[in-house]
Amino acid sequence: MSPRCAKALAGTGAAVTALLLAGCGEGARAPAVRTADHVANVTTIASRTASRRASPPPLPLSGRVITVDPGHNGGNFTHPQEIARPVYDGNGYKECDTTGTAAPDGYRETDFNWSVALDLRRLLRAAGARVVMTRHSNTGVGPCITERAAIGNRTHSNAAISIHADGGPPGGSGFAVLVPAPIPSGIDQSIIVPSRRLGEAMRTALLGIGLHTSTYDGVDGIAPRTDLGGLNLSRVPKVLVEVEAPMERAAYRERVAGALLQGLERFLGRR
Repeated sequence: MSPRCAKALAGTGAAVTALLLAGCGEGARAPAVRTADHVANVTTIASRTASRRASPPPLPLSGRVITVDPGHNGGNFTHPQEIARPVYDGNGYKECDTTGTAAPDGYRETDFNWSVALDLRRLLRAAGARVVMTRHSNTGVGPCITERAAIGNRTHSNAAISIHADGGPPGGSGFAVLVPAPIPSGIDQSIIVPSRRLGEAMRTALLGIGLHTSTYDGVDGIAPRTDLGGLNLSRVPKVLVEVEAPMERAAYRERVAGALLQGLERFLGRR
C-alpha cells in the first residue's frame, strides 16, 4: 500500500473519501469500508448517548397516589342537621362532619383548608403525583368523616393528608400533626407506624418554614388520637395537620402547601 493510501486510512470522514477518490488499490478498499462502518457506529452511539443525556429526569412523585382532604366544607354551615348525624368512627360515634373554626375577622377555616388544598394539588401534580380530592368545591356539604377515609382506601393511596387550621385556646399557638393511635375495636391498625413516619416528615417540613410546634396539643408537634374517624378508618398512611394563623394571608397558605409537599416527598423517600 502506498504511503499516501496508508495516511488516508488512518483518518476518518473526509480522509476516507479522499482515499476512494485517489483510486487506491484493491487491497485498500476493504479497510476503507470497515473504517466507514466504524465511523457510522461511533456516530450512532454518540447520538444515543446525547439523547439519553437530554431526557428529563423522572418527576419526584411519578406513580404515586396522594389523597388530599380539605377539612370541613363551605356549605356545612347551612346544613347543621345533615352534618350532625352520628356515624361510626371506628372507636365510637360522632358527627358526620363539623363546620370548623374561624378567625376573629370572620375568615373561615374551611376557606383556608380549601385554598391550601388547591395549592398542594397543583404542587403535587407538578411533581408527577396523581391527586385524589375528598371534595371538589368549597360550597358543598361534607363528605362525612367515614367517606373521607374511604376515598383514600378505595384509591390505594400511598399517603393521605387532611388539612385543617387550628382553633386553639387563647394564648396558644403552633402546629400539631395528628396521627392514628391504637384502638380496641379490632380494625386493622397496620398503618399506625407508617402514619407516624408521615407525621414526623410533616413536622420536619413545617418547622422548616419557620412554624413552631403546638404549645397545647401533642408532644413535640405530634398528637396521637383515637377519636378521629378520618384516621381510625384509614387503611393507608394518613395524618391530620392542624396549622395556626395567619390563615388570611395567601402567601402563608402557599408556604404551608409547599411544606406539605416537602413532607410527602420526604415520607415517600424522595428527599
